[in-house]
Amino acid sequence: MPVGTLATVKGLTVDQLRAAGAQMVLSNTYHLAIRPGAEVVQQLGGLHKFMGWDGPILTDSGGFQVFSLAKMSRLDDRGVTFRSHIDGSLLELTPERAVEIQEQLGPDFMMCLDECPPHPATQDHIRRAVDRTTLWAERCRRAQRRSDQALLGIVQGGVDLEMRSRSVEALVDLDFFGYAVGGLSVGEPPAEMYTTLEGTVPRLPSHKLRYLMGVGRPIDLLEAATRGIDLFDCVMPTRNGRNAMAFTSRGALRLRNRQYQTDLRPLDESCRCPVCQRYSRGYLRHLFLVNEMLGPILVSWHNIAYYQSLLRELREAIRAGCGGEFRALQLARWDEKS
Repeated sequence: MPVGTLATVKGLTVDQLRAAGAQMVLSNTYHLAIRPGAEVVQQLGGLHKFMGWDGPILTDSGGFQVFSLAKMSRLDDRGVTFRSHIDGSLLELTPERAVEIQEQLGPDFMMCLDECPPHPATQDHIRRAVDRTTLWAERCRRAQRRSDQALLGIVQGGVDLEMRSRSVEALVDLDFFGYAVGGLSVGEPPAEMYTTLEGTVPRLPSHKLRYLMGVGRPIDLLEAATRGIDLFDCVMPTRNGRNAMAFTSRGALRLRNRQYQTDLRPLDESCRCPVCQRYSRGYLRHLFLVNEMLGPILVSWHNIAYYQSLLRELREAIRAGCGGEFRALQLARWDEKS
């Protein structure tokens, strides 16, 4: 899912997202509750009409902001109180309020409020976060009023497999539509993330959606999908695209490097996106060097197209029974020079 935190994927129209192959986008409860306000979005027809996107939308609950804005929030079992990063006003987010806001926003999928502990954290801290996440999940389940939205629970536990198991067991009993693995890609080494997934994903119901939140690099998508994850979101395709980094089937390109000054090749010779069909690496580098806004737009567009293409090819390989071979081939390609 491309990330459209404020009801827009930065720099791209919904038509460009569709052309890139995107099927679903993510927006954020905390940020939209602050600006323009859930009531405003509701009055303007809900998120789909508001942003002009007719595909599925998922909203995060604001739980990640418990982690990312820890210095601006106060946390207890009741919920979390944020001091707005915009104007300092207070926003109280309880499990019940998080569900209410998401029902006003009107996405197809919404998330339970959760506590994401930092890395590293003590086992006592992780245990408290797991138990609070379970408590909040129960309250979110009871608070849900609309029957046309799917609610997902979030598994926490850091890289502690015992705590992950504790979280899974409690959440599975609540019978959510699907389950997210949260609290990863927050500073732990990739190998620890993969080990955590290996110990967590098999415990989740195989017939339900399994979502890895906030991940990540193309290699992380490949490694997580081959470990049983179905759905991802991450700001990397657009954030890195705005900073002149293009993801390709042969590895990442840093377009500000002088080596691309007269490079006539597209970003990725195997990519069929509109950017690769029309523009050279040399031209895209020029756009960044002269601070033209078209550069970030085009590379973001390509990056989303590349992510979608990578996972589409992986899906096809898995269906054909050769997911492992696809993974090995792609890892070898990324090791080659672009």
